[in-house]
Amino acid sequence: MKFQKVSFHENKILFGRDSTPCITAVEFDGNSSMEIFFRKGGKITSRKELFKPFLFLKKTEFLNEWSYPFEAKKLQGDAHYQYVIFLNNWIDLQHLIKYLKKTTGASSTSFNTPYYYLNDPVHQFLLITGLTLFKGISFHELIRLQLDIETYCEEGYDFSNPEREKDRIIVISLSDNSGWEYSISGKDFDEKKMLEIMIEQINLRDPDVIEGHNIFNFDLHYIDIRAKRHKVPLAIGRNKKIIKSHQSRLNIAERTIAYRKFEAYGRHIVDTYLLAQMYDVTTRSLESYGLKMVAKHFNVAALERTYIKPEKINWYYHNEPEELLKYAMDDVRETRAISEILSQSFFYQTQIFPYSFQNVIIRGNATKINSLFIREYINANQSIPHLPRPKEYSGGYTDIFCRGVVKRILYCDVQSLYPSIILTFKYLPKTDVLQIFKSLLEDLKDFRLKAKKMVVAGKTKAERMYFDALQSTFKILINSFYGYLGFTYGHFSDFGAADKVTTKGRELIKSMVTWLEDNNCRVIEIDTDGIYFVPPENIRTDEEEKRIVQELSDILPPGINLELAGKYKSMLSYKIKNYVLLDYNDQMIIKGSGLRSRGLELFQRKFMEEMFYLVLTDRENEIEDLLQKYIDELTNHKWDKKMFIKTETLQESLDVYAEKVNRKRRSASASYELAIKSKRNYQPGDQISYYVIGNKSKVRVFDNCKLASQWNEKKPDENIKHYKQKLLSLYNKFQPFFLKS
Repeated sequence: MKFQKVSFHENKILFGRDSTPCITAVEFDGNSSMEIFFRKGGKITSRKELFKPFLFLKKTEFLNEWSYPFEAKKLQGDAHYQYVIFLNNWIDLQHLIKYLKKTTGASSTSFNTPYYYLNDPVHQFLLITGLTLFKGISFHELIRLQLDIETYCEEGYDFSNPEREKDRIIVISLSDNSGWEYSISGKDFDEKKMLEIMIEQINLRDPDVIEGHNIFNFDLHYIDIRAKRHKVPLAIGRNKKIIKSHQSRLNIAERTIAYRKFEAYGRHIVDTYLLAQMYDVTTRSLESYGLKMVAKHFNVAALERTYIKPEKINWYYHNEPEELLKYAMDDVRETRAISEILSQSFFYQTQIFPYSFQNVIIRGNATKINSLFIREYINANQSIPHLPRPKEYSGGYTDIFCRGVVKRILYCDVQSLYPSIILTFKYLPKTDVLQIFKSLLEDLKDFRLKAKKMVVAGKTKAERMYFDALQSTFKILINSFYGYLGFTYGHFSDFGAADKVTTKGRELIKSMVTWLEDNNCRVIEIDTDGIYFVPPENIRTDEEEKRIVQELSDILPPGINLELAGKYKSMLSYKIKNYVLLDYNDQMIIKGSGLRSRGLELFQRKFMEEMFYLVLTDRENEIEDLLQKYIDELTNHKWDKKMFIKTETLQESLDVYAEKVNRKRRSASASYELAIKSKRNYQPGDQISYYVIGNKSKVRVFDNCKLASQWNEKKPDENIKHYKQKLLSLYNKFQPFFLKS
């Protein structure tokens, strides 16, 4: 890869001050050394280095009674943490933390606490050394292995559960990015032998990364439980180390995801299910996060791909096991292709941030930016401020000026609005005496422009993909700097500066609205840094549209740049941040949780999509026919159950649920009530699919429901009136948008 043409990696503040190449992993031995793994010429080597863990301390007087050996390093400046305290081993560090908590009465997260530490030894090591992973390695040089399992489900249950004896693993599929593929069938081996073969193959391939779709909460979780049942050590880490796991939580936008985090020594584990959800935070374009839907969205599903309904897995295992093997192999192929698209940006972030590849993915952007400050302040021997006291600050400007259907929409947005405001008006954190914030943000903006030019200039597809992933990485980081200003756990955050940024942003956007209205444009909606508007009737050509956007851009201060970011044939403006766009290729884009809620049954989502399309293509007169079509299909039982079933995951045990309901600490739930009535051994994490029964439109769902597996297409008993009322409610909800006056 010809990245000697650009100077990205020479920026030591961004990429770390130790340029050692080819590091694929760093692992802690639990005491006082790190094992560093290298991939060179296709071979893996490793070496061990001494590691002295550390914490930051306000003053050494806190250690007057401390009896263990330590080394205190004085830092320059007058910020809160004046010393770095080095210990001989990790155990001593844990003792010191307990000692400080007891003697100071402060926890490590308290405001103005006299000590601060990082609880990840690998993160500490990378911070103090300036090393990062993957320097000098291309994404395609990593060995990435994909893993997928298919499992049996005992008769009478909807979903397989590893705790049930009969719910064994029946297929294990493996592949890697070299094109190697390997299937292990339950028809050929018992479950114990299948697991042993899997472990052997993983160690033979010696991957740097293990990938899977929902690999944390399903595949590895299932494999781990079944391996323990058979007393098979799950030794799939490097040096044949046994895999470790612990419960963890991950915040993705407004959702908190509980999952079991697995860690394999010397390797990284990447879950494309989580990557898909992170991708969807900004695009809101995925109908679901299941592998098949994500593969179709990214156009990586092969035309000859084998599809099997989940409820038919058992049947295929008994009757057509070869088809099941094809299906499972297609799963790992799609996982590999999805990871190729979604994980590359995180790969390049791993060259920047002092974290493992696996942890770069799950850490928030503000947390990662904070680590760059800490790394550089340690290197500069500079004292570090304490966390700021959180303060309220104003948000971005969103508004809606018109509800309904409008035609000929232009969308313009300010390029990197908040970062541009920060640099133009110098709204910088007061405590950053080294001016790392300003330096990094300026360099990242410059680097992104260079990387975008290299995408165009790239001579090969590999070069273009590399620079595109790099510019995307820089874009993500650039847009995260404003968020860092208001980050509660950022040592250099500044809530006052954050407020100035949003205040200036609102001022600029409002000035743009005024200009548009003064120039006979019709403003439809404002979304923080962008404006949807209808140009005047006399503006028709591409050149004229670009000209009006340029004229609008000219009213903005130097350094604040506007671009035409989209053109649409029509738009349904529903409410703030909820709208539907139809482009000039007749492709529809639905934005907003109010229009894309996954809490809706499938028939509701499909009806809404078809209705929106008719509205946006001037075929409102067909909507009543559409409604009648859905009602007729519902009334005459033409739907498969997937159209009206709901699937929910049990988050707590049935006993805990029952106790909460009895104490009126939560309302009754259909999924839990069905699990209790079934008399089956449902566990947290199990999924329940159900549908509503009865003959009244208004029913208490938890009293009128059945498991999806109980639905009989020959004797359908879904509640027609209930589901019909849902259709009518949707129709009535959007009727004002398509009724002609």
